[in-house]
Amino acid sequence: MANIPVLIVILPLAAALLCLVLTAIHERLGLWAVGLASLASFVLSVMQLITVAREGTIHYCIGGYAVPYGIEFVIDSVNACVLVMISLIGFLTVIFAKNFGERIGRMQRGAGYAVLSLLITGLLGMTSTGDVFNLYVFLEITSLSAYCLIALGGSKGVVSAFRYMLVGTIAATFYLLGIGVLYAATGTLNMGDMSDILDKGGYDHVMLVSMCLLIVGFGIKMALFPFHGWQPSAYTHAEPGTRPLITGVMGKIPALAMFRFIFCVFGTDLIYVRFLLVMLGVFSVCGMLYGSIMAMGQSDLRKVLAYSSVAQIAYISLGFAIGTPTALAGSFIHMLAHAFMKGGLFFCTGAISYKFGTYSLDDLGRIYKKMPLTCGLLVVAALSMIGIPPTAGFFSKWYLALGAAGAHYWVYLAVLVISSLLNAVYFFKLIEKVFIQPSKDLDERWSAGEFELPVSIVLPVVVCFAAILAIGIFNVRIFDFLMMTLEGVGL
Repeated sequence: MANIPVLIVILPLAAALLCLVLTAIHERLGLWAVGLASLASFVLSVMQLITVAREGTIHYCIGGYAVPYGIEFVIDSVNACVLVMISLIGFLTVIFAKNFGERIGRMQRGAGYAVLSLLITGLLGMTSTGDVFNLYVFLEITSLSAYCLIALGGSKGVVSAFRYMLVGTIAATFYLLGIGVLYAATGTLNMGDMSDILDKGGYDHVMLVSMCLLIVGFGIKMALFPFHGWQPSAYTHAEPGTRPLITGVMGKIPALAMFRFIFCVFGTDLIYVRFLLVMLGVFSVCGMLYGSIMAMGQSDLRKVLAYSSVAQIAYISLGFAIGTPTALAGSFIHMLAHAFMKGGLFFCTGAISYKFGTYSLDDLGRIYKKMPLTCGLLVVAALSMIGIPPTAGFFSKWYLALGAAGAHYWVYLAVLVISSLLNAVYFFKLIEKVFIQPSKDLDERWSAGEFELPVSIVLPVVVCFAAILAIGIFNVRIFDFLMMTLEGVGL
């Protein structure tokens, strides 16, 4: 029980290392290993969240080496929630992905499961670690895994992955330069120890240079406007079975890392922090408007959702720009909500493609008659993206709006409302296509059994549906839990 923080990360890593060997023994063994490891990580992360709620922040030193010499995992109320989100969507993606890739060989599928497990490992490690260089290691594991999974999407996926690799390498370089500046000044890699040293004063210019480098590095990784150029193509052409994890989770973890550096390492006493948060706010406002407007003009469902993600990630960074505890809580509730909204929507696109082989909006006429469960989630997720109660998206935007109003950021509040209205335009268009537009004569690629789709596709859809409603219904409890950490770090 004492080793839960590290077991959550080690289990999917071990599954990734064993996956190819097990696949060589039996076609399904590798998949089962990855699935069981991700399920075990989810169960352990829930247990860990309960422990944090009862006992407070967990500090786990790997190998027993004391801070600042060893690597420390720090689990507070914020990343305890994020770990549950990653492991749950990771598990759902594993069971969803088994329905795709029939055209490739047995060992190639095993390699795909191994890379997927490595992606889950990297995301969990980035979320847990309290060491800035260890965060870089997990960041690279995440990035390399993502490049491979995007490239598996076909010829366009290869081009998208190459483009992402180029800008991702630049992002990693900016991150290394940023932590290099901090290490040269402080002589430590532990975030808590680094924060204590910086608090003594005299490092304002060092922190300014480092923060600028880190905002660019994390901005690229989280696809924050104007660093988002790689994202729409990568999200559109990624391997369909693993696309929900890539689109729903991958951009959120660099955002969490950005929060840690700005509010936990540098702190709000830095004389330049207001200027940098205003700059982050400008990026967020532009991203919210740009992503929504671009999504309105797309005819491919994948591109609609990809450009929508540019706007949605800007909601998270907008909470950081406001900087009050309420706004920060809104950011993290939106992070949780959007992971299930966008992950769920991409589960839906995969399900539609699996059944009908299309992503075109024009082909979706009245498909609710043949895919009621899938279309039910699509509607709930769309309403949540717009911000209709009692869904999760309404409450995350509500807390962001409260934070903006409390800090007198009326421009942010206005843009938040305008962006939500723009969301309504293209999501109601999608709902119209699904329920009102005349149906087309599409060939069904899968029509066996009583369910509209295999259980391994229906289950992720149902879980995301339930999660969107649960986050909305229990938003107050989630808010209070997050405030255990955020009350001490906000402006």
